[in-house]
Amino acid sequence: MNKTKRHEIFSRLRDENPNPTTELIYNSDFELLIAVILSAQATDVSVNKATAKLFAKANTPEHIYALGVDSLSEYIKSIGLYNSKAKNVIATCKMLIERHDGTVPDNRAQLEALPGVGRKTANVVLNTAFGQPTMAVDTHIFRVANRTNIAPGKTVLAVEKALLKFIPEEFLVDAHHWLILHGRYTCIARKPRCGSCVVSDLCEFRHKVFDE
Repeated sequence: MNKTKRHEIFSRLRDENPNPTTELIYNSDFELLIAVILSAQATDVSVNKATAKLFAKANTPEHIYALGVDSLSEYIKSIGLYNSKAKNVIATCKMLIERHDGTVPDNRAQLEALPGVGRKTANVVLNTAFGQPTMAVDTHIFRVANRTNIAPGKTVLAVEKALLKFIPEEFLVDAHHWLILHGRYTCIARKPRCGSCVVSDLCEFRHKVFDE
């Protein structure tokens, strides 16, 4: 896929959704961090249901740490892997209090040092909370990048690097959200909704399908 086509794809995605953002509900950098940790192998809908009750009770590192693992588990038990996530969240809150004065760090190394925070989670926080041009490649973005041929790659990291290399700079900050939403609602896994896709004429997967 050439540079001109990529630019047109992201121009159309921007026109369709000028201000994309995460579907996780949060009101602070800390709430976002916790929501993203909880979202691993879980839907945003299920996380939002749990955090609505949790954040009404405790929404700072100090308050969630005071809950302890057992009490926190009760708030998030509807989410997959809730036991291990509760332990990670409590440990993360402890580290935030002791090392960062209760604030969420804005650099990758310090974020990835937090329990339960891997590269993808760090990328989401850096992009969504701090406006950094990172690319958190989940299953949706991995599929869209490869299917459309925007930035093909055999591994998540390869796709992340390809996206950062090939996406025009003016679109980088919002590209993560455009791609994840496109994969979640249009370029779905089993039967992509090509008929309602704003970039279908530019997508190389579509041309392959119709050529066969």
